[in-house]
Amino acid sequence: MILATFAVAGKGAAQAAPITQSDLDAVDKIFAQAAAQAPEGSMTAGVVSGKDLVLARSYGFADIEAHIPATASTVYRIGSITKQFTGLMLLQLEARGKVTLSDPVEKYFPAVKTLHGWPPPRTITLLDLATHRAGLAREPNGCIDQDHPYEECSTVGPVSRWERTLQSALPRVTLESAPETRYSYSNVGYAILGAALEQAAGVPYTDYVARNILVPLGMTDTAFEPNAQMRANLAKGYIVTKRGVVDDSLAAAELRNGRGYKVPNGAIFTTVGDMAKFVSFEMGFGPGDVLSSEALRTNFSRAFPVGNGSSEYGVGFMKEQVGGRVLIGHDGAVAGYTASALFIPEANVGVICLRNSSIPCDPTVKAAISTLIAR
Repeated sequence: MILATFAVAGKGAAQAAPITQSDLDAVDKIFAQAAAQAPEGSMTAGVVSGKDLVLARSYGFADIEAHIPATASTVYRIGSITKQFTGLMLLQLEARGKVTLSDPVEKYFPAVKTLHGWPPPRTITLLDLATHRAGLAREPNGCIDQDHPYEECSTVGPVSRWERTLQSALPRVTLESAPETRYSYSNVGYAILGAALEQAAGVPYTDYVARNILVPLGMTDTAFEPNAQMRANLAKGYIVTKRGVVDDSLAAAELRNGRGYKVPNGAIFTTVGDMAKFVSFEMGFGPGDVLSSEALRTNFSRAFPVGNGSSEYGVGFMKEQVGGRVLIGHDGAVAGYTASALFIPEANVGVICLRNSSIPCDPTVKAAISTLIAR
């Protein structure tokens, strides 16, 4: 049975290659094996072809203690995949004439001038922030792991106060290099970008994303703060320590206490079905009033090197190669959850992985994609 088709690069005209039930069974096997090798918590996986979610499978428990199995309706946190939504907000505002990518961040968010070491030797633009080339530290006070007190890192507080938390943290954010001189991944940089964009839009960041991205894409089970129904379906987060101990306390504390400033860079909750809608949109199958296919293609053609490797980073996305094919997307991690969503632009095929444990999704997604493109 042929479920979907996609184009394969070759000489002359593109040829159609089917995604068959056998192909999906092979992908299912890859995810099932990965879940069995790291059985803590659950994994929900999906394959997107064009506008359709052609495979959705869940493995393991959304709640280990209560023996609640994960399903396609299970809600997960997706961490830094949130950056894709912030990047899309920037592209929308550019398309609507509200901003230009070369605008200085202080034009919209003057509080940025309280950064430690301000002023920078070059202007920090919105594009610099969106592509991690602004020269900013990853976190306030260099907090890059979970050993630092939350209060030092400004990672406590509700979504409603995220911008105030960010502003209080800015004097503890260091300018580490001149803008545009090197790639330096910065969570706080994306928070600053979100704060600037909400001022340009004249609408609170979370409201803007909901109205202009989530609602038009039909992402009804996606939010920065889960509603009652989403909470009922929320997977319990687990961290697996180096000694193999499974701990749910840190994920529970973060859910209870909030993420502080870390909203535009990593606060979204969602399901595999909703992520499939977003991936389909990225591949050009979503409503054009969210962003035109031409604007999406232009964005995906603009990316900058990540260090000395083969990877690149654009406005809200990573670009790399697997099996000779270009992959576009993002991964994410917060306490007790990991996620990855990647697609092959020439093939219009994407793979999604959501987990409620600290076991990374990215290797399994790439293994599944390698299987699909090796046929």
